[in-house]
Amino acid sequence: MNRISRRTFLKTTSASAACAALWNHVPRLMANPLGLPLGLQLYSVRDILPKDYEGTLQQLGAMGYREVEAAGFFGHSPSEVKQAMDQAGLHCVSAHYPLKDLLPKLEETIQYGKDLGLEYIVCAAPMLKDASRVKEANSRAARESMTLDDWRWNADQFNHIGERVRAAGMHFAYHNHTPEFRSENGVVFYDELMRVTDPAKVSMELDCGWAVVAGANPVDLLKRYPTRICMLHVKEFKLTAASTPSDPPPSTEMGRGTIDYRPIFEAAKKVSIKHAFVEQEQFDMPPMEALKIDADYMHALTV
Repeated sequence: MNRISRRTFLKTTSASAACAALWNHVPRLMANPLGLPLGLQLYSVRDILPKDYEGTLQQLGAMGYREVEAAGFFGHSPSEVKQAMDQAGLHCVSAHYPLKDLLPKLEETIQYGKDLGLEYIVCAAPMLKDASRVKEANSRAARESMTLDDWRWNADQFNHIGERVRAAGMHFAYHNHTPEFRSENGVVFYDELMRVTDPAKVSMELDCGWAVVAGANPVDLLKRYPTRICMLHVKEFKLTAASTPSDPPPSTEMGRGTIDYRPIFEAAKKVSIKHAFVEQEQFDMPPMEALKIDADYMHALTV
């Protein structure tokens, strides 16, 4: 048996301890189960962000969020937004817009995104091809009444927008809710969007929570469209047997609902996910307390 000097022993054990300490911190350094910077969709703080823009962002940065996706800029210029983000240790990588705003203000929106340094411009609400056929064209009921022809028309708009966004050096994506998983004559609208949109111009941001509420399986979608889905929305619901897309369940904190995210993240790790954003739409506690629970859950979860 070889003898080991005391000095060698101490060096070896110190190095091992250092390696062990580093390993123990990997999940937190990795920030979430996908190994991506922890992201938040700022719709989660829609009520408090306009009142204290800089302060709200700084609180989010202190919780460990590192990337954000905007849902409105509340009159701030790109330079003001960038300065507030930088001071909070955040990077705004994406922004949401309804199609009704994108179509008439596309060039203005593209220029704003370019000045801000966005990677993605995302459409988060489609339109009826003929808005005059319903009373409230932007309502949930209107979206649920959309036909296959409506979705094909939307896909054509997405291709046009995606071409312009791509030419400006950014990417365009579409974010789902629940109507996309309805069908007509056996054709699921989400599948038709995938078929009609050009992969070079249009990517998808999969909202896992809303997909589940609609009866779809995010794991199956990630396996079926591994190169088309580039971003995820991670949100939790308290689903019951009575929950339907028309009468959705309440939103809740990550880990306190009924969606099992482990298989979803396992599937997501095998495809080309670039960003993942936590989003919570309803609260039964102060929003910042809830978003801290969400952040802690994402930091702690491993798959």
